[in-house]
Amino acid sequence: MSDFHLHQQLFADTPVGSLLLSPSATPTILDVNNAFLRNVGYRREQLVGRPLFDALPAAPEDVSDSGVNALHRSLALVIATGRPHSLPTQRYPIRTTMADGSETFVERFWDATNTPIFDAAGRLRCILHVSIEVTARMRAEEALRLSRQEAIESARRAEEGHQRLNAMDRRKDEFLAMLAHELRNPLAPIQSAAEFVSRQTQEASLARASTIILRQVRHLTGMVDELLDATRVSHGRIALEKVVLDLAAVIGAAAEQVLPMAEARGHTLTIVPPAGPLPVCGDFKRLVQVVANVVQNAVKYTPDGGRIEIMTQARGADIVVRVRDDGIGMTADLIEHAFELFTQGERRADRSQGGLGIGLAVVRRIVELHSGTVRATSPGLGKGSCFEITLPRLAGAAPSRTAAPLPVTPAAHGAGLRVLIVEDNPDVAETLAMIVRAAGHDVFVEHAARAALDTARGIEPDVCLLDIGLPEINGYELAALLRTTPHGKAATLVAITGYGRAEDRAAALHAGFDHHLVKPVDIATLEEILATVARSADGGFQ
Repeated sequence: MSDFHLHQQLFADTPVGSLLLSPSATPTILDVNNAFLRNVGYRREQLVGRPLFDALPAAPEDVSDSGVNALHRSLALVIATGRPHSLPTQRYPIRTTMADGSETFVERFWDATNTPIFDAAGRLRCILHVSIEVTARMRAEEALRLSRQEAIESARRAEEGHQRLNAMDRRKDEFLAMLAHELRNPLAPIQSAAEFVSRQTQEASLARASTIILRQVRHLTGMVDELLDATRVSHGRIALEKVVLDLAAVIGAAAEQVLPMAEARGHTLTIVPPAGPLPVCGDFKRLVQVVANVVQNAVKYTPDGGRIEIMTQARGADIVVRVRDDGIGMTADLIEHAFELFTQGERRADRSQGGLGIGLAVVRRIVELHSGTVRATSPGLGKGSCFEITLPRLAGAAPSRTAAPLPVTPAAHGAGLRVLIVEDNPDVAETLAMIVRAAGHDVFVEHAARAALDTARGIEPDVCLLDIGLPEINGYELAALLRTTPHGKAATLVAITGYGRAEDRAAALHAGFDHHLVKPVDIATLEEILATVARSADGGFQ
C-alpha cells in the first residue's frame, strides 16, 4: 500500500470526526472520515464535493447563525495566519431526515479545531477540521446549572419564607404580650376591689359575691398566663429554678389549687399518698402547674359527681404520678394529639368545659425539661382517662423544706410607710390605694411620671409602686430617674405591670426595681413586701 493510500486509510479510520476542507472563502468538503459521518448521520456522497455551509447549513430558526459564523471566522483566520485555531464549544444544529421523510434540525454541541495542511513547497493545500460532539456534556452542564439555579431560588424563597415566619412570630409574641397587658389592666382593679370588699365586709352575701369575682378573675388571669406560656413553649423559653423537693408537697399544692373547682362540680378527689418520701430535682412552681393542669383537665372532662384519683409511687429509678378519672374518655386520635398546642376534646355547645387547648402542651414541655415523660391513655369514649407523669427519682437525696411564709401584720396607723403609687389608670390606682391604706400606710397617688418626681421630692417615699406603661416617661425611665435622687436611692421600687415575661422582669431589675409584680397584683405578696420594708424601717430606728 502506497503512503498516500495509507494516509487515506488512517484518515478514514481516525476515531475523531474529521473533515478536509478547501482553503477558500467558500470552503468545499474534500474528504470526510467515518467518525464524522456517524456523528452527523450522513452518507459520504451527501457531503464530499459540496460547499461546507450548503451541506451543513444553519438552522432556519437560528437567526444569529452563531455556529456557522464562528466556523466561518475560524477558517478565515487559519487561511490568513497559517496557524491552527480552536473554537470554544459551539451550538451547531444538524439537519436530520426523520423516519417519515420530513427534515428537522437536531440541536448539537461541538468542540472543534481547524489546522492548516501545507505541501512540501509550503503552500496551503487544505484545512483539517476536527470536531468532537459534546452535546451530552452540555446538556448535563445545563441541567446542573438549572438545578443549581433552582436550588438557589428555592433557598432564596425558603429564606424569605423563614424571614416572613420569623416576622409573623415576632408580631404574634408582641401581640400576645400586649394582649396580656391590656387584659390584666382591667382585671387588676376588679381583683383589688373584690379583695378589699371581702376583707372589709361582714355581710355574707357581699363576701360570697367577692369570692365569686375573685375566682373568675383568677380564672381569666390563668387563661392569660396560658397564652403567654404557649409562646414560651414554642420558643423553648421556659426557665426552671430547680431544687431538691418531695413530690408529695407538689401533689398537695396542686390539689389545693384544684379542690374548689372539683368541689363545685361535685367530684370526689382522692389522693393516694406514697409509701415514703419521693425526692426529685425540679422547679416547685412549674411542677405544681403540671399536676394542677392535668387534674383540672380531669375535673373539666368528668361529668358532675365523678371520681378523680391522684396516685404517686416509686417505680425503679422513677417516680410516677397517675391522675385517673371516670370522665368522658378519649379517642385514639385525640390521645395521639393531646399534647399539641390548641388540641381539645369535643365540647358541648355551651363550652362549659372552657380552656384554650394550651395547657397539656405546656405540661409536656415542662416535664421534658425535668427529663421526664407524660402520656395519656383511655379505654375509649365514656370510659375515663389516665394521665401518667414520670420523673427521675433522686437517690439518697433529702428534700429541702420551704419555710412557711412569715405572717403579714398590717402596720399600725400613724407608723406606716409613705407609699407613692404612680398609675395612669385611675381605677387601678384607686383600688391599689385602698388596699395599701387598709394595711395602715400613707398613700400618695400620681397619674404621670413628671408629677410623681415632684411628689417624691416632697414626701421622700419609702415605697414606690410604679406602672410600667406610663405616658411620656415609662416606668423603667421613671425608676432610673428616681434612683439618681437622694430620696429615690433609698426607696423600695416595685414594678406594677401587665407585662409578665422573663425579659420584662429582667428589664425591671436592670432599671433599678426591687420587685416586679404582674397585674392583677397578688395582694398577699404586696402586703408582704410592705411589711418587710416596714420591719426594716423599724429595725433602723432601734
